[in-house]
Amino acid sequence: MSTYRLGIDIGGTFTDVMLTDEAGHTHALKTPSVPSAPEQAIFNAIEQLKERNIQPAAVELFVHGTTLGVNTLIERNGATTGLLVTKGFRDVLEIRRLRLENTTDLYGDKTIPLVPRYLVREVDERMLASGREYQALDENELRIEVQALVKEGVTAIAVSFLHAYHNAAHEQQAVELIRREFPQVFVCSSSEVWPQQREYERTLVTVMNAYVGSRMSEYFRGLLQGTRERGMNAQVLSTMSNGGVMTAERAAAEPVKTLLSGPASGVIGATYVARMAGMDKIITFDMGGTSVDVALIDGEPAYSTENQIGDFPVIIPAVDVTAIGAGGGSIAWIDSAGVLKVGPMSAGADPGPACYGRGGEQATTTDAYVQLGIIHPDRFLGGGMQLNPELSKQALAALGSPLGLSPTQTAQAILDVATSNMYAQFTPLMARKGIDPRDYTLLAYGGAGPTHAFLLAREVGITKVLIPPSPGTLCATGCIVADLRNDFVHTLYKSGDQLQDGELEQLYARLAGQGQRWLEEESSRGIPLESTYLLYSADMRYEGQAFDIEVQLPAHAEEGWGWIQTAIERFHSQYESIFGISQQSAPVSFVNLRVTIVGVTRKPAGSHQPLRQTESKVSDFRLIQFDGAEWEANVVSRASLSLQEWLSGPVIVEEYDTTVFVPPGYRVQADKQGNIVGEVEA
Repeated sequence: MSTYRLGIDIGGTFTDVMLTDEAGHTHALKTPSVPSAPEQAIFNAIEQLKERNIQPAAVELFVHGTTLGVNTLIERNGATTGLLVTKGFRDVLEIRRLRLENTTDLYGDKTIPLVPRYLVREVDERMLASGREYQALDENELRIEVQALVKEGVTAIAVSFLHAYHNAAHEQQAVELIRREFPQVFVCSSSEVWPQQREYERTLVTVMNAYVGSRMSEYFRGLLQGTRERGMNAQVLSTMSNGGVMTAERAAAEPVKTLLSGPASGVIGATYVARMAGMDKIITFDMGGTSVDVALIDGEPAYSTENQIGDFPVIIPAVDVTAIGAGGGSIAWIDSAGVLKVGPMSAGADPGPACYGRGGEQATTTDAYVQLGIIHPDRFLGGGMQLNPELSKQALAALGSPLGLSPTQTAQAILDVATSNMYAQFTPLMARKGIDPRDYTLLAYGGAGPTHAFLLAREVGITKVLIPPSPGTLCATGCIVADLRNDFVHTLYKSGDQLQDGELEQLYARLAGQGQRWLEEESSRGIPLESTYLLYSADMRYEGQAFDIEVQLPAHAEEGWGWIQTAIERFHSQYESIFGISQQSAPVSFVNLRVTIVGVTRKPAGSHQPLRQTESKVSDFRLIQFDGAEWEANVVSRASLSLQEWLSGPVIVEEYDTTVFVPPGYRVQADKQGNIVGEVEA
């Protein structure tokens, strides 16, 4: 019996499923998400796989990502959480960084903390910045404060004491007492979650972990029980924000590390596809039902420690993904000035776009595609989900009537507005990253990504577009090909002159040891690894500056240089490449040392693709409305695209999980990996 790897990504509108066997044969499917019970969509997918004669017992590895944690934060429906802090620092969540959210709005309200002030309790203890104990922890006071929090209905507690990143003894002592005497409470400490200097951010990420922890624990317990009841005994893994994976048990204890895992999975899948296609400069374009996300890949994905989730900054490393627009289910509306807008509100999976026939009455981007003839109502999800074009027309007519627009004109206006919104955010984003998008290929995925990718490429001047196999489920593919990966940090805050010989080596060795122990624990649960490696970096700055940059370091000192001097020279060089100037004689500070450990998992065989014809087989012609004109578009199935012949737009390429729209001015063909390659027509 064949064995399979199962990847599932739970999105806001659809849950994407990718199954692959040892030979590289794949099975892709999409099923509507169930926001009230996210695990139910997984159970529904398992039942659909059974209908394809794929038994749950044949799945050897199950990797999944979920938006449950991030949605819990954004919707603020997590556990009633308490916070324990050092005496005198009760207002750490209230003071934040004293920065205005909008400097032009003098009446703007500050963000409401996840933990209200009355649930923040002070404990008499103190560590100095050097890590030396100044005031011992008063356990009796700690016990009294925890009892008071429990009486207030608290079910989760975050512990964040001053300077615990240098000495975690008091936090460990507090956590042990709470777990021993209050076992019903979910508890975590900043030294367990992310021991990095920056008091507010460290405290906040610990609070986030506690806030979503109990709900995520219940989710994973329900998921494990439900999969077992359905005959699946595979090891269950969860994707992480940094593009790696970890066991479900670990994810239940450290859920904050999974918050941005959905977008990260797509970028990891895109990196895998780009490598197979021999491309290294890629801009990802992930357009789902709710949003549009982009990321930059220059050989490897870019990472960031300055991510934002809703109102809150997150300092844990994550794949650098930026939202630039609205998705296929985003609702079009008219503002008070009579201007057409698209998003950010989404129809989601229920009721969904008007054409779904589930009660939605507002026009969405998907309804615009249907009205223009780009999406065929009888072929959505391979014909498995019938759309109602008359409902799209009615919704568009109601929206366009105040503007004096017909349903078709309204549909075109929606696409124009959506594309303009993307352009307005895409262009400055690329400028900030210092790249010319014309040097990159746009790799499109998500259910609506391939439908809209050429429109964005045309707007910003990108000349080449790549559509991977099964683009609507690429995030699920990313789950399958992700590696075990985790990050470790040590706050140092010393200048190069203050460091002793060998000090950096010792500190990095300690971090590497933590990583090795973590990897051994995770891989011991039956996850085969082909190899492991370590990545070293340091956050550095010129003394007196307020911001630092992350400098990648070699595994060993470069020939003729010690580690300290190697790091400083690389910092000068990187600083100059960013700002056009450096100060070679100025003292340099080492703020944080970072180590990333990667356990390379065994990848599935190359995707099995059907043999291609020498000529593309046009199966149909369809009249579409686009750019205010009527066109006769060639309609082809993906399997019918040729390896040798270019097909000029307008072209509609149909497959199970998406529709690819190639406008006039572009041409497409297939490549040997099964990708669709599009380029500007000469």
